[in-house]
Amino acid sequence: MKIFSKRWAAAAALTTMFAAPALAGQYPERPVTLVVGYAAGGATDIVARLVAKSLAEELGQPFVIENKTGANSNIGAEIVSRAAPDGYTLYVGSIANTINRTLYSQLNYDFVKGFEPIGLLATIPNILVVNPKVPVKTVQEYIAYAKSNPGKLTCASSGTGSSIHLSCELFKMKTGADILHVPYRGSGPAVADLLGGQVDSMFDNLPSSLPHVQAGKLRPIGVTSPQRLDSLPDTPTLAESGLPGFDVESWFGLVAPAGTPKPVIDRLNQALNKALAGQALQASYKQSGFYAPQPPNTPESFGKKIASEIDKWGAVIKSADIKAN
Repeated sequence: MKIFSKRWAAAAALTTMFAAPALAGQYPERPVTLVVGYAAGGATDIVARLVAKSLAEELGQPFVIENKTGANSNIGAEIVSRAAPDGYTLYVGSIANTINRTLYSQLNYDFVKGFEPIGLLATIPNILVVNPKVPVKTVQEYIAYAKSNPGKLTCASSGTGSSIHLSCELFKMKTGADILHVPYRGSGPAVADLLGGQVDSMFDNLPSSLPHVQAGKLRPIGVTSPQRLDSLPDTPTLAESGLPGFDVESWFGLVAPAGTPKPVIDRLNQALNKALAGQALQASYKQSGFYAPQPPNTPESFGKKIASEIDKWGAVIKSADIKAN
């Protein structure tokens, strides 16, 4: 029995050794589903469809989008966390999932333990824009105006707990300014009221505000990314404007259920990075206002980003005492 057990253990080890590369070589053998936690037409859905097309071309199988909406993307994440860890059901995560970790007192999934990171898909910077009637043209003037009008300067958002909302809360923490947050059900109605003058300002995602900035209907006074944007070269970063370390970018990334074999994760990561370097996806990103992640875009670096974002937004949420409804 001892001899048999030793031989069986050796055979099992050899099987494991050779099965992993074989699995990576065969994958994918059928269509892959990308679950998006938001409705069609939003930023997460748009980037998922752009990447899905390129991944399908790289890996020779369809990548199909399924929109599983609800609870600020938590329903979609929970579904994928319970899926088979075989690489055929993946989740398009976002900054919202790291915010939700603290925002919600109870979640039916763990965004760290329940998933294997594959890689970043894209980022979107936020821009601080004001209605032109607000008498400020710089970040420092915005801070001074807020402090001279405590509780009167309003800052709109796409909803409580969104990256747009938390950009404003982080700004308040760093400056001590008393600014009134006004949540909306989506970026669209928030921008509409900003244009109409019902609210004064907003830390909006670049794609939805840029056309109004270019038309002269909104005034940009700062960008939340580490560097200035090619589309707004004359608008300084908030870090340049006296807030060092202010860095907020909405991001999107691909994850798989925990336990998905590493060769499959690596194959997906390699295909993703090849797609991101391709001219077709780069052109689509530029047109849509997305920014591709800087290489090397590894599963390990993405995992570290997820952990740091959870810590960062957890501190903001606790300091501002924000709770999900």
